[in-house]
Amino acid sequence: MVNRYRGEVALMVEGRALPMRLTLGALAELEDAFSVENLPALGERFIAGRLSARDIARILSAGLRGAGGTLATDEVAALSFDGGLNGAIAAAIALLDATFAPAGQGGEDRPPTPPAA
Repeated sequence: MVNRYRGEVALMVEGRALPMRLTLGALAELEDAFSVENLPALGERFIAGRLSARDIARILSAGLRGAGGTLATDEVAALSFDGGLNGAIAAAIALLDATFAPAGQGGEDRPPTPPAA
Protein backbone atom coordinates (compact mmCIF):
# COMPACT_ATOMS: atom_id res chain seq x y z
CA MET A 1 0.00 0.00 0.00
CA VAL A 2 1.30 3.43 -0.91
CA ASN A 3 1.32 6.43 1.41
CA ARG A 4 0.67 9.62 -0.60
CA TYR A 5 1.62 11.73 2.44
CA ARG A 6 5.17 10.41 2.05
CA GLY A 7 5.19 11.14 -1.68
CA GLU A 8 4.62 7.51 -2.62
CA VAL A 9 2.76 6.36 -5.71
CA ALA A 10 2.07 2.91 -7.11
CA LEU A 11 3.56 1.24 -10.15
CA MET A 12 1.07 -1.36 -11.29
CA VAL A 13 2.73 -4.57 -12.49
CA GLU A 14 0.63 -7.63 -13.27
CA GLY A 15 -2.12 -6.46 -10.93
CA ARG A 16 0.26 -5.72 -8.05
CA ALA A 17 0.87 -2.22 -6.70
CA LEU A 18 4.60 -1.66 -6.20
CA PRO A 19 5.34 1.43 -4.10
CA MET A 20 7.65 4.11 -5.48
CA ARG A 21 9.12 7.16 -3.81
CA LEU A 22 11.83 9.61 -4.82
CA THR A 23 13.96 9.96 -1.71
CA LEU A 24 16.96 12.26 -1.57
CA GLY A 25 19.16 9.30 -2.50
CA ALA A 26 16.91 8.39 -5.42
CA LEU A 27 17.01 12.00 -6.63
CA ALA A 28 20.82 12.00 -6.38
CA GLU A 29 20.81 8.80 -8.45
CA LEU A 30 18.68 10.53 -11.10
CA GLU A 31 20.94 13.62 -11.10
CA ASP A 32 23.84 11.31 -11.88
CA ALA A 33 21.91 9.28 -14.49
CA PHE A 34 20.78 12.44 -16.31
CA SER A 35 24.15 14.24 -15.89
CA VAL A 36 22.70 17.32 -14.18
CA GLU A 37 24.25 19.28 -11.33
CA ASN A 38 21.23 20.03 -9.14
CA LEU A 39 17.54 19.50 -8.47
CA PRO A 40 16.33 22.54 -10.45
CA ALA A 41 18.21 21.24 -13.51
CA LEU A 42 16.68 17.80 -12.96
CA GLY A 43 13.21 19.32 -12.75
CA GLU A 44 13.83 21.34 -15.93
CA ARG A 45 14.82 18.15 -17.73
CA PHE A 46 11.57 16.50 -16.73
CA ILE A 47 9.47 19.57 -17.62
CA ALA A 48 10.92 19.51 -21.15
CA GLY A 49 8.76 16.42 -21.68
CA ARG A 50 11.12 14.63 -24.05
CA LEU A 51 11.83 11.49 -22.07
CA SER A 52 12.99 8.29 -23.73
CA ALA A 53 11.88 4.81 -22.75
CA ARG A 54 15.26 4.45 -20.98
CA ASP A 55 14.54 7.67 -19.05
CA ILE A 56 11.16 6.31 -17.92
CA ALA A 57 12.83 3.07 -16.80
CA ARG A 58 15.42 5.08 -14.84
CA ILE A 59 12.74 7.16 -13.11
CA LEU A 60 10.66 4.11 -12.22
CA SER A 61 13.63 2.11 -10.96
CA ALA A 62 14.90 5.01 -8.81
CA GLY A 63 11.38 5.37 -7.39
CA LEU A 64 11.13 1.66 -6.63
CA ARG A 65 14.53 1.67 -4.90
CA GLY A 66 13.55 4.83 -3.00
CA ALA A 67 10.63 2.87 -1.56
CA GLY A 68 12.85 -0.08 -0.62
CA GLY A 69 12.82 -2.16 -3.82
CA THR A 70 15.93 -3.74 -5.28
CA LEU A 71 15.27 -3.95 -9.03
CA ALA A 72 17.91 -2.63 -11.41
CA THR A 73 16.90 -0.38 -14.30
CA ASP A 74 17.18 -3.21 -16.83
CA GLU A 75 14.94 -5.40 -14.67
CA VAL A 76 12.35 -2.63 -14.41
CA ALA A 77 12.42 -2.15 -18.19
CA ALA A 78 11.51 -5.84 -18.60
CA LEU A 79 8.42 -5.73 -16.33
CA SER A 80 4.88 -6.21 -17.65
CA PHE A 81 3.26 -2.92 -16.66
CA ASP A 82 -0.50 -2.76 -16.29
CA GLY A 83 -1.55 -0.54 -19.18
CA GLY A 84 1.66 -1.28 -21.09
CA LEU A 85 3.85 1.65 -22.03
CA ASN A 86 1.07 4.11 -21.19
CA GLY A 87 0.83 2.63 -17.68
CA ALA A 88 4.58 3.01 -17.17
CA ILE A 89 4.55 6.60 -18.42
CA ALA A 90 1.56 7.49 -16.23
CA ALA A 91 3.29 6.02 -13.17
CA ALA A 92 6.48 7.98 -13.89
CA ILE A 93 4.50 11.21 -14.30
CA ALA A 94 2.59 10.54 -11.06
CA LEU A 95 5.89 9.94 -9.25
CA LEU A 96 7.42 13.17 -10.57
CA ASP A 97 4.24 15.06 -9.72
CA ALA A 98 4.22 13.70 -6.17
CA THR A 99 7.84 14.80 -5.78
CA PHE A 100 8.02 18.14 -7.59
CA ALA A 101 4.51 19.65 -7.83
CA PRO A 102 3.91 22.54 -5.43
CA ALA A 103 1.53 21.81 -2.55
CA GLY A 104 -2.05 22.12 -3.71
CA GLN A 105 -1.17 21.29 -7.33
CA GLY A 106 -1.28 17.67 -8.37
CA GLY A 107 -0.74 15.05 -5.69
CA GLU A 108 -4.30 15.68 -4.54
CA ASP A 109 -3.89 13.41 -1.53
CA ARG A 110 -1.10 15.48 0.01
CA PRO A 111 -1.54 16.76 3.55
CA PRO A 112 -2.22 20.47 3.90
CA THR A 113 0.77 22.80 4.12
CA PRO A 114 1.27 24.18 7.65
CA PRO A 115 0.68 27.92 8.00
CA ALA A 116 3.72 30.20 8.00
CA ALA A 117 4.94 31.15 11.46
